[in-house]
Amino acid sequence: MSCTILTAEFSHESNTFSIKPGDLAAFKMRGILHADDAIAARGNANTPLAGFLEVAVPEGWRVIHAVSAAAAPSGPVTREAFDHIVGAITEAAQRHKTDLNGIALGLHGAMVTDFCDDGEGEILARLRAIVGPALPIAMTLDPHANVTERMARLADIIVAYKTYPHIDMRNCGRQAADILKRTMAGEIRPSTIRATRPMLEEVNGGRTDIGPMIARIAKALAYEQEPDVFAVSVNGGFGNADIAEVGPTVLVTGQGDMSRHRAFAETIMDDIWDRRHEPINSYLSVVAAVAEAQTHNAGAGPLVIADYADNPGGGGYGDSTNLLAALIAADVGGACFGPIVDPQTVHELAGTQPGTHVRVRLGGKTDAAVGGPPLDLEASLIRLSDGSYVGDGPMLAGLKGEWGPTAVLRIGDIEVLVVSFPQQMLDLQQFRAFGIDPAARRVVALKSMQHFRAAFEPIAGKVIVCDSGALCTPDLRKLTYLHVRRPMFPLDTI
Repeated sequence: MSCTILTAEFSHESNTFSIKPGDLAAFKMRGILHADDAIAARGNANTPLAGFLEVAVPEGWRVIHAVSAAAAPSGPVTREAFDHIVGAITEAAQRHKTDLNGIALGLHGAMVTDFCDDGEGEILARLRAIVGPALPIAMTLDPHANVTERMARLADIIVAYKTYPHIDMRNCGRQAADILKRTMAGEIRPSTIRATRPMLEEVNGGRTDIGPMIARIAKALAYEQEPDVFAVSVNGGFGNADIAEVGPTVLVTGQGDMSRHRAFAETIMDDIWDRRHEPINSYLSVVAAVAEAQTHNAGAGPLVIADYADNPGGGGYGDSTNLLAALIAADVGGACFGPIVDPQTVHELAGTQPGTHVRVRLGGKTDAAVGGPPLDLEASLIRLSDGSYVGDGPMLAGLKGEWGPTAVLRIGDIEVLVVSFPQQMLDLQQFRAFGIDPAARRVVALKSMQHFRAAFEPIAGKVIVCDSGALCTPDLRKLTYLHVRRPMFPLDTI
């Protein structure tokens, strides 16, 4: 079947408690890629776009790729950034609307802007205003999406990733494109229903490696084999968004007996609600985490300490110093730590020769009240770099990444990766490209919630998770919510 489809990727997870805006500069930091440039960079990697192309290319479809853009999680996306990036999508839709047979979008699902709470719903609304209600639109979402009624109504097909860490982004893109193919051929007429509960997020953040989400995903996959069912998405939600439609959702994209599909979605949503008091994650204090680091025997592999609360992948600033300060004070040896997001320090070190003894004021510059103040330290400069790397792990395999201008410091017997661009640690090459081999260290301290596990668990002797008191603290009751619907778990006793 000869078809023309419009594709685009636009991703942002908006932590409304962050003081850092999701402005145009933040998106340019990671790169805004258009057309063939985006396909060349992302078309053969673990991306939704690659999945779309797996279906489109063999089918001989004409693919009009508008843009691929993402920024590190931060505060709401500014109108300037939103209009700039969405403008590329809507301009392509307007220019080619008489030729289009379908649209495939790789989105996140938890985008908040400074002018509306539902960024993805706004993208869909702007596209519908151009192409009308009949043209099929498919989209992939991160399972930490806060899926709104508007999103479910305006998109015919929704496929969320089923793994966390997300190792199936490409597979989900292919699934969405397969459903789109059947829709464009007139074989099916899908729509999406949505179930939800008054929770900020699934109690375990949507972990799919252990815990109850394993059985829920198995049920979702089994139901996808039922007649008239094309996709089932179980979303943990993103609790750091202070919006009315925050929280976990279960989606069924299907046709036929939609009441049956809704009943299935509600049974999984009931399980999420009924098990809201059953956390599987255990968050150590900084003191307890460092105590483990002092006694860990590296014979079976390094101790990996994940600073959950300062995860740049959830909107943390990445410059929290509480854990690093404690490791230094305890004189923990054979360790590496990364990243500390501190472009000012890297800039001040520019031109310094490796091996030089330096004094630095490290980290804590965004908001010293969150995660600790700057540290006045003596260190040895090991390396300066432009911060480029190519991932080789389950999530980033083949994708180029950028820390921006980067320095490696040795403080005592701790190698510290100091970077300019915020991003969480989720691939060994994010250390190794800068001369740090985490597999050879006794202790590896990193900033991430869960994604690190895909690459770091295989080398780890033990993994522990730490709450350093930074912006992404797992205790959401410490945050001040003004806009969520109430009552809401865990803010209220329900």
